[in-house]
Amino acid sequence: MDITIDMIKQLREATAAGMGACKEALKATDGNMDEAVKYLREKGLAVAAKRVDKESKQGIVALAEAADKKSMALAEVNCETDFVANTDSYKDFCKKAAQVALEGKNIEETLMDEYKMLLTKTGENVKIRRSERYELTGAGVLSGYIHMGGKIGVLVELACEKADAKVDEAAHMICLQVAANAPKYLAPADVPQAEIDAELEIKLNALKEQKGKLPPEQALVGIKKGMAAKFCTQICLVKQDYVADGEVTVEKYLEGVSKEVGAPITVKRFCRMQLGA
Repeated sequence: MDITIDMIKQLREATAAGMGACKEALKATDGNMDEAVKYLREKGLAVAAKRVDKESKQGIVALAEAADKKSMALAEVNCETDFVANTDSYKDFCKKAAQVALEGKNIEETLMDEYKMLLTKTGENVKIRRSERYELTGAGVLSGYIHMGGKIGVLVELACEKADAKVDEAAHMICLQVAANAPKYLAPADVPQAEIDAELEIKLNALKEQKGKLPPEQALVGIKKGMAAKFCTQICLVKQDYVADGEVTVEKYLEGVSKEVGAPITVKRFCRMQLGA
């Protein structure tokens, strides 16, 4: 069967695959449009299988949120090159992936056909890496933020019994804090003791090397306590210096907003998704 340019264009419009790939698919299926679409999808998986050893550290972290802002989701989709990550078809797929995550569905299963076609079109090892969905668990607000065009995504939930624009603003500012300072934990109580002990061992070894020996055990108690506290200010959100005002901590910033609003504000949870990390 002769493969016409109109047939190729029709398949391209249906699949967004390249002209060459569409022509190949139509030839392989004797011009059967449905079979050609299936052929392209299967080819996409084959391409991905061949490139499974290729690193996929580029891509996009996308955000989706419900109209009432009572639920939000992040989805990270990786590819091999920044060029592919900047294409419209890739960006559209990432947006759909975040929307599917928002609906509480499995991204790969829900978008399998579109995923296969994306593999065919890009020719890269595209990976649907992870997703996170937050649903408001009580009185308060959710906030989401995308930084650096999709390199970092953040979700934050604040608890507050009083609805106020200042609470919404505080949630957004905490998103900026999380994006900029990458805290690992919410508060010192959340840090595993083993992680603190490992950090203290490093610091004490450095101190011993510097001084030639460690201070007496009695003095070490206070030194260890200070080291642990400083460590927590680096990795715990509420103890970090507030990015918009280095004179106060995040904890103190929220206390100030709480007084303005007339109700306590606390961070219930946060999620930071960094591309490839």
